[in-house]
Amino acid sequence: MTGFPTAPATFRRRSLQAVLPAAAAIAGALVLSGISAVPVAAEGFAYARSGNNDMSQCAAGKGPAVRLTVSGLKSSEGNLFVRAYPANRDDWLKSKRYVIRIDARPQPGTMAVCVPLPAPGEYAIAVHHDVNGNRKSDLSDGAGMSNNPGIRKILGLVPRPPSVEKTRFSIDGGVSRMSIDVQYM
Repeated sequence: MTGFPTAPATFRRRSLQAVLPAAAAIAGALVLSGISAVPVAAEGFAYARSGNNDMSQCAAGKGPAVRLTVSGLKSSEGNLFVRAYPANRDDWLKSKRYVIRIDARPQPGTMAVCVPLPAPGEYAIAVHHDVNGNRKSDLSDGAGMSNNPGIRKILGLVPRPPSVEKTRFSIDGGVSRMSIDVQYM
């Protein structure tokens, strides 16, 4: 008990009914003005989309997309996450700031992953082999980035990701090819 009186259920229901039309009107005005409740990148596409590894999206005549060759995978255990980010410091490696996340079953050695992109432009890709399948980054996990920059360690222990400038690449409307080597700590 908080010590505060609560309104009767009928009053709460009527109050909610009175607020709903106003909330709908505000949401409609935001949509008409171009403001959206869905996070949208500066280029006009939505963040945090996800999908499975659909290689048909990298077929001839498709795009924009990256046909990615991921190599150096230690095992088929866990999950493989491939995230494409807009190539800017505000989004790079930030939670839910990727434009697409591809979820795939890892294959030891080398495997192909198709990363469809929303539009031509500049992007950066991060690959994460979640070895134990807990959907978190652990020291046993593997990682790789577009352009294969080295992943440094702070005090020899904690991995330090490369800057977006080292991982940035441009893509036109077609399908580009890229290779990323996964490194394990």
